[in-house]
This record gives sequence, C-alpha cells and structure tokens, in this order.
Amino acid sequence: MDTKAFKRSLHHSENYHRKGFGHQAEVANQLESEYQSDLIQQIRDNNYTLTRGNVTIHLAQSFGFCWGVERAVAMAYETRKHFPKERIWITNEIIHNPSVNQRLREMEVEFIQVQNGNKDFSVVESGDVVILPAFGASVQEMQLLNDKGCTIVDTTCPWVSKVWNTVEKHKKRECTSIIHGKYKHEETVATSSFAGKYLIVLNLQEAEYVTNYILHGGDKEEFLTKFSKACSTGFDPDRDLERVGIANQTTMLKSETEQIGKLFERTIMQKYGPTNLNEHFQSFNTICDATQERQDAMFELVEQKLDLMLVIGGFNSSNTSHLQEIAEEYKIPSYHIDSVERIKSIDSIEHRQLDGSVTITENWLPEGKIIVGITSGASTPDKVVEDSIEKLFALKTTAAIV
Repeated sequence: MDTKAFKRSLHHSENYHRKGFGHQAEVANQLESEYQSDLIQQIRDNNYTLTRGNVTIHLAQSFGFCWGVERAVAMAYETRKHFPKERIWITNEIIHNPSVNQRLREMEVEFIQVQNGNKDFSVVESGDVVILPAFGASVQEMQLLNDKGCTIVDTTCPWVSKVWNTVEKHKKRECTSIIHGKYKHEETVATSSFAGKYLIVLNLQEAEYVTNYILHGGDKEEFLTKFSKACSTGFDPDRDLERVGIANQTTMLKSETEQIGKLFERTIMQKYGPTNLNEHFQSFNTICDATQERQDAMFELVEQKLDLMLVIGGFNSSNTSHLQEIAEEYKIPSYHIDSVERIKSIDSIEHRQLDGSVTITENWLPEGKIIVGITSGASTPDKVVEDSIEKLFALKTTAAIV
C-alpha cells in the first residue's frame, strides 16, 4: 500500500477534518471551567511553590496538558457541538486520562471496543463521525473508516505526524525503521503502519542486542523469536539491518532515545566506515518538545530536597510513567496516581509501579513537616492535580489536629 498517496488522498476528502469547526471560543470556555485550576495558577505565580500548614508543595515548572493534548480534547468537544445528533465514535481513548475520557462518554461519544485483541469496527456505519485520538490511528483503520463513508475527525498530534513523515523517508531510502517505543502502544502501532520494514526496540538493552547482531551476527531464530511481535512481516535481520533509520514513540524517555540513536550511528559507522554512514544510516530529531520539557523539569525538581513525589497521570500514559522513572532513579519515595481517589487516607495510597502493577502502600505520608514534589503527565488536567494537592493538605491538617 502506498501510505503516502493514501494519506494525501484522505486529506483532500470532504469527509476528513483536522481543524476545528468554528466553535473554538465556546469550547475554550467549557474546557477552562472543567479542567483549569485557580490553585494551580496560584502556585505557578508563586514560583511553583506553596506552603500550607506543615506541607510545602514544589511543582515541576513544566507539567500537565501539552498543546497537542489540549488541541485533541478541544477538537473532540467541537465535534460534539458541530454534530449534535450524529453518532460519534472514537477509535481509542482521546488521551490517556480517565476523567477526560469519562467526560466524553457523558457527552455521548462512544468508544470502539476491543474484541479478542482487535477493535470491533462493525458497529460503525456510513455517515457516523469517527474521531482519531491524539496519538493517531493506523493507516489500516483510516482506510477502513474512509471506505465505510465515515466523517473522520483527525486529532493526531502534529509531533506524531512528524514521526510518520520520518518513517516515510526511511521507506523511500529503503531503510528499516528502528522505532524506540512500546510495540503495543497505540502511537507505535500507528507509526509502524506507515513504515515499510521496521523493528521496535523497547529500551537501550534491546538496542544493544540488535547492534551486537549487526556487528557480529548471531542466532537468527533467537532474534526473530525475541522480536516476533515487534517487527514487520517477513523481517530478516541478516538482510534488513544493513540500512537503518531512527524513529521513536514521542512519549519515550528523551535521553534513552538519544542514546539509542547514537548507539546505532556508532555501530553503522564501525560496520561500514565513516564515509558510508549516510548510505546506511538516517536520523531525524522526532523527540516531542512537550515530552522533553516535562522530563527536563522533572530532573530539576528531583534535585531539590523532597520527602516524597506525587506523579499524576493515566496509568496507561507512557510519558507519565517515564516521569516516574526519573523519581525512582533519584531514590525519592514516589507514587504514580491517576486520580485523587487513589489517595485513600493518611495511611494508605493506591499507586502504579514501574512494572505496571497497581499496589497499595501503607504509612506513605511522613509525620510532621514535609516537602512534596508534584508533577503530572501531558494528558493530565490541572483540576486533577489540584484535587490531589487539596487532599494532601486536608490529610495533613486533620493529622495535625488529632
């Protein structure tokens, strides 16, 4: 399939929309009332610090909703206003935040369900409106919806589209796209659908396995078994690693993406020589600015003296989990929560661990004066952060009185 030609054709279709519908002002007021926070603005204005009672809050200087997320949510709200009576579907969560997705359900936006590991598009009919989420949709999904005669509202973040353009360039040069990402993540699924040959590596360890194979060869069957769910159909490591290009899931840890890119560059240079590097290696900067800014702010925050860290964001949010990784790296007691309801009491908090499991930790909140670092992922509204901060203040105030 010529994905570039299909995308060009789709963009010229009268049933395809990737801009708003003229309801921006009305939607902006609605979003502000539902998701903004006076308390968070107060903390921003006070040099990202607030003390109340025996609790001092240090807020990361870059956190929460990014531009791409705000745009996607605003477009979803506009879509409901523009099509008040039509059936509206979304191919996945609009963003990785439970409160935002629940709000869309309340607005009668329906979510495509997954049956036996596959999305069930049989419920979608001609004339229905279908929203593509911020992290995109696969080219196969777009083609299916287009063939059904649906109205498509594309809220894909431009940074994600930039990665798609990058793998198109790899394909043109007959390079295999090495994608730093999680093969099950919706964004990486979409990105790989635009690639030709591709291999998805989760981390530096997997990248080192691949580069070692490039330099020294190895057990081909072992390689294919290891990456059986993370490579293109018919992938042959002996043939398809001679020319490679680097791409990434935009929410991955910036420093690791850069390390992986440099590792492959060094490996290709060692294998084919410096003068032949450009023939065998391509690299473009596809690291999302917002992801980078939030990670940089987190590195600044963990340098402060903190008793604990709250990382707030959806449990399936990749960029939030990477913020949590930074806190763990600095040995700061940290708790990844997706809503204020996870803070059960002064003695108990339910939170997600880095391995994906959800656990309850007892005696999580120290006695006396405490300094708490707080950040949130790019899909987290300020209101959700405010609720968690207020709960923290309330718990410590009650404990002090008792």
